[in-house]
Amino acid sequence: MTIAVCPGSYDPITDGHLDVIRRCARLFDVVHVVVAVNAAKTPLFTEEERVDIIRHTLGPDDTNIVVSSTDGLITDYCEKVGATVIVKGLRQNGDYEAELGMALVNRKLAGIETMFLPADPVLEHISSSVVKDVARHGGDVRGMVPDYVAEKLNVALGAAHD
Repeated sequence: MTIAVCPGSYDPITDGHLDVIRRCARLFDVVHVVVAVNAAKTPLFTEEERVDIIRHTLGPDDTNIVVSSTDGLITDYCEKVGATVIVKGLRQNGDYEAELGMALVNRKLAGIETMFLPADPVLEHISSSVVKDVARHGGDVRGMVPDYVAEKLNVALGAAHD
């Protein structure tokens, strides 16, 4: 059985993330979508909320996708679940440069390889940061995130403005 890990902050998960995750799920037997907790970042959603939101956006056909989180090294998580590959989606050249260094470190730490999946050109402009910025300013994020995520953004940002 081949197991892959798709780590990310997923704050929030976008249609681009879901595209990469589902494409990955067609390539591997099991895919772990892992909310990676980064103490240096201040996310809009808690770790538990991000896991719940991802689980809620997955459909009945996403049976080989497991959602969890970690505040440790992704390589430790991979070793724990028996994953042989980390899969990262790439939107633009800058993503490759940023991800390559981490891929080399992960290989050195645990011998785990990283596979890069290019973003769907229709979705490559979407990032969690852009989505939050658009939503913060009252813009329409439909077509960038699932409806459930848009609702959660409105609630979180509404609460932030109260």
